Amino acid sequence: MSVELNLVIDSKEVQMKLKHLYKFKKELDAQHIFFGFSGPLSQELFVEIGHTLRNRMKLEETNSAKVLKVFSLFVEQVQNVIHYSADRLSTTQPDSVELSHGVIVIGCENEKYYVMCGNLINSNLVDDLQNRLITLKNMDKEELKRYYKEQRKRETNENSNSKGAGLGFIELARKTTQPIEFEFQPVDEHLAFFSLRTFI
Repeated sequence: MSVELNLVIDSKEVQMKLKHLYKFKKELDAQHIFFGFSGPLSQELFVEIGHTLRNRMKLEETNSAKVLKVFSLFVEQVQNVIHYSADRLSTTQPDSVELSHGVIVIGCENEKYYVMCGNLINSNLVDDLQNRLITLKNMDKEELKRYYKEQRKRETNENSNSKGAGLGFIELARKTTQPIEFEFQPVDEHLAFFSLRTFI
C-alpha cells in the first residue's frame, strides 16, 4: 500500500512539473522570447548556439544587417558570461575543461530584438562595475567612440578583476540602439547576480 501511495504522489509531482513547464513556455511566448538558455556555457556550445540563432532569424526573413548586429550583441554577452561568471566548474586534469554558468535570453519587443544575459559575480566587483556601466550609459555615440579608442590604447588593465567591464561593455554600449539596461541582485554576502539587456 505504501509503495502504491508513493507512486501516486510521484505521479502527481511529475504532472505538476510538466504543467509548470508548459506555463513557463507560455510566459516566454508572451514576452516574445524565442531563445533561452540557462546552464553551463563553453566555447563549443557558444558556437552551436550562434549557428542556431542566425538560422532562426534568417527563417524569419530578418535582413542580414540586423542578423549580424543581433549576433554581435549575443557574442559579446556570451563571452562576458564565459570569462567572468563566478559560478564555474573545472577539472584539474592536464586537458582541463572549464564551464561557466549563466543565462542567455533573446527576444523581440516593439519590433526590436534584445539580448539579455545574467551570471553570478563576486560582490566586491559590483560597485566598480556599476559605476563603469553608468558612465557608459550617460555617453552619446561620439563620446563612446572616443572612449573606446582611449581604452584600446591601454595595454594593461589597472585591475585585472575588472576586465569584464572593459572593451566588451564599451562595444555593447556602442552597438545597442538604446541605453544598456542592467541590474545587480544580492545573492549572499559574497555573490550578486548581474543582469544586462541590450537592444537592436
